[in-house]
Amino acid sequence: MAAGDEHPPEDLTGRARIRDAALEEFGAKGVRGATVRGIAARAGVSPALVQHHFGTKDGLRRACDQHVLGFIRREADAARMGDALTEPAYLTEVFRTAPRVQRYLARALVDGSPEAATLFDDLVTLTEPNLADPPDATGTPHDRALVLTAMRLGVIVMHEHLSRGLGADVFGRAAAIRVGRASLDLMNPALLPAELIEQARAAFGPEGSA
Repeated sequence: MAAGDEHPPEDLTGRARIRDAALEEFGAKGVRGATVRGIAARAGVSPALVQHHFGTKDGLRRACDQHVLGFIRREADAARMGDALTEPAYLTEVFRTAPRVQRYLARALVDGSPEAATLFDDLVTLTEPNLADPPDATGTPHDRALVLTAMRLGVIVMHEHLSRGLGADVFGRAAAIRVGRASLDLMNPALLPAELIEQARAAFGPEGSA
């Protein structure tokens, strides 16, 4: 999917506004704390329209899960393709959408729902094929994918502390770039192809830019 086609046609309708509002409400209050009425108010629609598109709050939550997984898979595909990371339109969409997705993920992981377990498992599955097998490795690729996924998600779960240390919202563009650069610095080059690391560095732009 090209960067300009990030959203399917349904995203031009009220359905997408409702889903995005649900991502924000679930991220802020959790599934239990969020209400259909509150989601409708955030989206600027009636509760009846929420029920028309998604049925119940659980149906809306499932739609959010599917959207988050789709977003993650598109990022993984773009990283494998390499070229998409350097497209300004793609990066703009990532920075625009990621805060909602990341806050939703953070809350889902803390709440410990079955859906969060599925998200974690899918992330592990997406990560494992991208890990090389170092000559001195003592663990399995699956174990490395599990630990790396947990480490990456730890940044999201601990976002409040990380934001405090950075002096900026970690889900904002500037702080997200700082976190990305630091992550690349810490990454063992034996685990990821050098070309992928260099492509990611190029996508962040020159040192000192934000």
